[in-house]
Amino acid sequence: MPSLSALLSQILVAFTIEYDNEAEHRIQHWTTKSGARQGVWLVSMAMWWNCMRFVGDEPIGVKELERLARTKTNLHGMQRWGYIVVEPTPPKLIRATLKGRQARDVWAPLFEVIEKRWEERFGKDAVDRLRDALWALVSQFDLDLPDCLPILGYGLFSVAPDLKRQAPVQRDLPLPALLSRALLAFAMEFERESDLSLAICANVVRVLSEKSVRVRDIPLLSGVSKESIAMAMGILQKKRLAAVGPDPEGSRAKIARLTPKGAEAQEAYLKRLSIIHERWRDRFGKDTIHALHEALQPFAGEPLLRGLEPYPDGWRASVRKPKVLPDFPMVLHRGGYPDGS
Repeated sequence: MPSLSALLSQILVAFTIEYDNEAEHRIQHWTTKSGARQGVWLVSMAMWWNCMRFVGDEPIGVKELERLARTKTNLHGMQRWGYIVVEPTPPKLIRATLKGRQARDVWAPLFEVIEKRWEERFGKDAVDRLRDALWALVSQFDLDLPDCLPILGYGLFSVAPDLKRQAPVQRDLPLPALLSRALLAFAMEFERESDLSLAICANVVRVLSEKSVRVRDIPLLSGVSKESIAMAMGILQKKRLAAVGPDPEGSRAKIARLTPKGAEAQEAYLKRLSIIHERWRDRFGKDTIHALHEALQPFAGEPLLRGLEPYPDGWRASVRKPKVLPDFPMVLHRGGYPDGS
């Protein structure tokens, strides 16, 4: 059975991809596929939460943006991609470009659009139960967590400000905000006691073993991009937890395997998931965690994948459709996509 963090992750990733597909369909944009530079370069939902949500018609200071978002954004990227302009003279002020304002106006109502689709697909009662169960957990957190997962930092760790919550958590937060807060709280607790990030453990260590796995198969097994796998494998090799080399059977494919030390890290990862789950039962209430686990179940597995069909002209239509979703989102500086794309 998937862990609590894996269920939260897969549902958040599915919502994000569906949201991103719809945003791509509605926003004037360009990609390497389109060639002509019309509109903005596409980014994911995270960049709405950590940037464009707060960049209105009036300029905003960088520090004020980070205070409101409660996490950092990729300022250089958002400027290069056409969403914002950063004034060079101190104090640094950010203003939205015309194209950025147009994208912002498309993004804002899409949360309700996707939630309505989920109510039709899964049933309104199921969506309401999930929202209520998430709120019952998140409302007990002491920290004022951001409404999105932060861009992964050094070592692919989740970094969030250590801010005490001053006001009650809104019940009407969009579903991905509730999912993100729950998942981030889990990741932060996991990473306080681990030399490896939850992102690396859940997506790479989990799918490797002391037997050979072809490197090119890891994205298919984990649900995250080859670029994020390359970053994670570099860290695992540096720590001597994994080894990469030629296929002993003579094919041109490179193979990866866990070292004995890596196998111990895999065992520690699985054990730590169980420990945190039990801690949360004690801290937040057995009924709260049980209700959340039950509310997540109707969304698990194949039903989530059904909603990920992209528009025919979308960039995801030209790549292989995922067979699995990540056990933890790989939100990178590349644009905030939940699978590291």
